[in-house]
Order: sequence, then C-alpha cells, then structure tokens
Amino acid sequence: MTVQSDLKKAIASAEAAKGTYSMSAESTEDQTAKQKYEEMKVDMDKHLMYLNNRLNYLNSSNSLNQQQQNQQPLE
Repeated sequence: MTVQSDLKKAIASAEAAKGTYSMSAESTEDQTAKQKYEEMKVDMDKHLMYLNNRLNYLNSSNSLNQQQQNQQPLE
C-alpha cells in the first residue's frame, strides 16, 4: 500500500461519513441532534480539505521527482 492509496481510502471513508451525517440531519426532527449532525458534517468538510490537500501535495511531489529522475543523464 502506498500513502496515496491510504489517503484515497481515508477520503472515501470521510465522504461516506459526511453523507451519513447529512442524511441523519435530514431524517431527524430532534433539533439538538440535527444541529450536532450538521456540526459533524462541517468537521468532516475540514477533514476532507486536509486529506485532499495532502493527496494533491504528494501527487505533485511525486510528479516533480519523476520529472527530475527522467532528466538526469544515465551514467
């Protein structure tokens, strides 16, 4: 497993959790519970932003490393 594949799995899980929180907020009439689900959904957005930024950084770093390796002359 690579770090990128682990991050992709974490992103998928976080998106699924966010969807669950959203559905739970919609399906309850308890205002306290609804508010908590909405807060959890906002928290998950923050997690997703971090995970996606980290994945993008790793992908761009790997691209730069591969480009540098391809430009090095063979000895």
